[in-house]
Amino acid sequence: MFDWERAMMESALTARDRVGVQDFVLLENHTSEVAFIENLRKRFKENLIYTYIGSVLVSVNPYKDLEIYTKQHMERYRGVNFYEVSPHIYAVSDNAYRSMRSEKRDQCILISGESGAGKTEASKKVLQYYAVTCPASEHVQTVKDRLLQSNPVLEAFGNAKTLRNDNSSRFGKYMDVQFDFKGAPVGGHILNYLLEKSRVVHQSHGERNFHIFYQLIEGAEDELLRRLGLERMAQQYQYLVKGSCPKVSSINDRSDWKVVRKALSVIGFSDDEVEELLSIIASVLHLGNVQYSGEDSGSSYITTDTQIKYIARLLGVDFSVLKEALTHKKITAKGEELMSPLNQEQASSARDALSKAIYGRTFTWLVNKINTSLAFKDKFNSKNASVIGLLDIYGFEVFQNNSFEQFCINYCNEKLQQLFIELTLKSEQEEYEAEGITWEPVQYFNNKIICDLVEEKFKGIISILDEECLRPGDASDITFLVKLEDTVGGHAHFVTHKLADGKTRKVMGREEFRLLHYAGEVNYNVNGFLDKNNDLLFRNLKEVMCSSENRILTQCFSREELTDKKLPETTATQFKNSLAKLMEILMSKDPSYVRCIKPNDAKQAGRFEEVLVRHQVKYLGLMENLRVRRAGFAYRRRYEVFLQRYKSLCPDTWPSWDGRLVDGVSTLVKHLGYKPEEYKLGRTKIFIRFPKTLFATEEYRKLRLSAVQVQAWWKGILARRRAQRRRQAVDTIRRFIKGFMFRHHPRCPENEYFLDYVRYTFLMKLHRALPKTVLDKSWPTPPPALTEASELLRKLCMQNLVWKYCKTISPEWKHQLEQKVVASEVFKDKKDNYPQSVPKLFVGTRLDGDDINPKVLQALGTEKMKYAVPVTKYDRKGFKARARQLLLTASSAIIVEEAKLKQRIDYSALKGVSVSSLSDGLFVLHVTCEDNKQKGDAVLQSDHVIETLTKVAICADKINNININQSSIKFTLGQGKEGIIDFTSGSELLVAKAKNGHLSVTAPRLNSR
Repeated sequence: MFDWERAMMESALTARDRVGVQDFVLLENHTSEVAFIENLRKRFKENLIYTYIGSVLVSVNPYKDLEIYTKQHMERYRGVNFYEVSPHIYAVSDNAYRSMRSEKRDQCILISGESGAGKTEASKKVLQYYAVTCPASEHVQTVKDRLLQSNPVLEAFGNAKTLRNDNSSRFGKYMDVQFDFKGAPVGGHILNYLLEKSRVVHQSHGERNFHIFYQLIEGAEDELLRRLGLERMAQQYQYLVKGSCPKVSSINDRSDWKVVRKALSVIGFSDDEVEELLSIIASVLHLGNVQYSGEDSGSSYITTDTQIKYIARLLGVDFSVLKEALTHKKITAKGEELMSPLNQEQASSARDALSKAIYGRTFTWLVNKINTSLAFKDKFNSKNASVIGLLDIYGFEVFQNNSFEQFCINYCNEKLQQLFIELTLKSEQEEYEAEGITWEPVQYFNNKIICDLVEEKFKGIISILDEECLRPGDASDITFLVKLEDTVGGHAHFVTHKLADGKTRKVMGREEFRLLHYAGEVNYNVNGFLDKNNDLLFRNLKEVMCSSENRILTQCFSREELTDKKLPETTATQFKNSLAKLMEILMSKDPSYVRCIKPNDAKQAGRFEEVLVRHQVKYLGLMENLRVRRAGFAYRRRYEVFLQRYKSLCPDTWPSWDGRLVDGVSTLVKHLGYKPEEYKLGRTKIFIRFPKTLFATEEYRKLRLSAVQVQAWWKGILARRRAQRRRQAVDTIRRFIKGFMFRHHPRCPENEYFLDYVRYTFLMKLHRALPKTVLDKSWPTPPPALTEASELLRKLCMQNLVWKYCKTISPEWKHQLEQKVVASEVFKDKKDNYPQSVPKLFVGTRLDGDDINPKVLQALGTEKMKYAVPVTKYDRKGFKARARQLLLTASSAIIVEEAKLKQRIDYSALKGVSVSSLSDGLFVLHVTCEDNKQKGDAVLQSDHVIETLTKVAICADKINNININQSSIKFTLGQGKEGIIDFTSGSELLVAKAKNGHLSVTAPRLNSR
């Protein structure tokens, strides 16, 4: 079985238990909206945002970045059959591209959904896919770059922050991407529909004007702002503060400005064109700041000339003519032209109308300029170019207050829904006819009745609106509503407050009419319908614009308009006609559908609001589409694919079928027990009506194959393991014997295995028998080749043990060890009683505070006592033994007799310390002769001589000044006299004055050295 065939089926079927079905056609309870939404929710929670309904892609906005749009993902979907991999926007893009190339038919991808559902992002992904995967050359790369860079420019000028979406497209867009015979993108063309011009002069609370205004103010260089007369503060401009939302956390206007400037350069805008374009944008902001005041006569005047001067300079028009045009209108009476003053309200409306006209026409010029940049330059081959169309258009909109824009948008969606149903049914019909399968008609809501209600000549809402706009007399939005009631009041899908029943009147305003769309009921407020439909601009304002020196405006406002006596088409009629052309374009192409769904209104990742999703599922017609798809057969596959996958389930088709494919499939399904109503055999495909039939077949196949596969795999594994073990055993024995024979030779291929084994054995033995403590000196004997390495390892091991030991000791124990180290340096192998002192811990002091006279402590003052020990002092005269205390402070050693400080020896005056090598406790503190305070050296005896002298050495920093004498010690008695202490070995300790006048010390020897 081929890998792609396995992936195709298993990805479509076995994954359903974990994350639902990835094609709603395989949903068992396909009529249940609850099951439909639950499948969406289950996949959304797993970050699987794409699901199919046959060939229609349903996309749920994740509101976060997913790692599924990399170049690797693009390659995964490139050139792969539609159902071989999981649902993705790339699969739809690639399928349309391959169909265009193989069938030589133009394609279109229709992306729909409400604001914030991810339509714009989806269209970007399609363009990015073609830019990366299609063939490229230097010219083609330029076209690819321009196609991609057209997006940020159109978004800047045509998108805005709304309550539902921070980057909402406020215009409809259809883009044709042209491909040459090699399949490379070589050109493009954009059609735009119904820009929401009213946003230029008014925004609802929490919404913003078009992005470009904020980008210009936040990101433009100071010099550019100076030339345009702008300040870097959006709150200064009336057209930017209506929504009270100048800044949005999710939008970085400054960085977006840089992107737009770069994109304009890539598309081919010259510096002069950019300057003139930005001058127009700035002029709109200045127009919004033009303020009027009224006179007693009712006429109005402009309160300050500053803004008018800026506007006149930026637009390249005469100051005085512009000023007059903003406060007067030109009327013709009896062939004579007169200037009639405007009141304050009329003047403000004229100003806003001019702002909308300037921005709307500039946007159209911008789209045309991009089209010129994208145009396929090879006229000879342009007719042979293939096309993929990309429709990114507003979805069905229902707001608290719905106006003229929502009416047009929802009319557009009615037309698209009509097209969707027709093409879906048509494609199903064509496939069944091609396969010779009888088509079973499906009952569905035909929304042609609603489309006719809106667009029918003379009777439709648009015709009535146009008639009311153009008729003489006092026409208003209310008279339009009355005429609607008179003309279409009896229509089943139309109702007003006057025509409604009592219950409906409670939720409808008197200035509203309701249409029962395919997606639900919508109330439209007629206020502003006539003005928005007329979209009129006073003649003298047109004349001013036609006189502009700005080269962009000269293309936007043609002088032919001034001489043309024909009434211009209304906005609704223009939109209706452009929609009719769009339908013709789409009908001429093979469509692919992407239906975008917004999971929540808060734009939060991971949040799935069932009520909101159910509403979108309804108005997108997804359940209806599923019913159409399932009305025929849920599953269809070519004979060779079906037979290849399931032939093992029938003895007659296993292991291969040599006859006709249709006979093999017929034999197979009869063996499986398919009932006649469960399937049909076409010319090249089998059609299975119920998903449960396919699922049962798949489960049977898995049960059948699993045991065989596991058994085969396990037998293979066991056999391979046995063979491998035998080979390894023979090879090991052979190498070991040869290595043993060459073991005394230098390292060579013959003995390297043996030597490595010996080394390994030693290292493993060492691993098991490593010393556990610092005192453990055991170490295994190494082989000759590892002697040096063994010694290094031993040192490292000991260092590690010492390091580990040092890390675990407490500060007190560390201090104890430091003292013991000093004692070892001074006395080890030199003093006879040193070994007996090693196991005994040194104490902090041998005398407590109670053992020392308070007067001594008072005499010490602030000096901190570090150590105190009882000692015996021998007088200089007669060597008489006296009980004393030796106190050590930070600066001196003090000999104390009860309450008196008998002798203070500063450490600076201490020359050194002498002690014998025997086991006695006598020691002499030598002081300098120059110190007049000292009477001579101090001869002392301590029962803890090792501890005491260690403390003295540390406190006085005299470690190197302790002398250990073998037989005698000379010391100073004072007044230049000298005394001697003689040391001899004996059986017991005796200290006495000898006949020769020396101090004689006899001490037993404890250790032999």
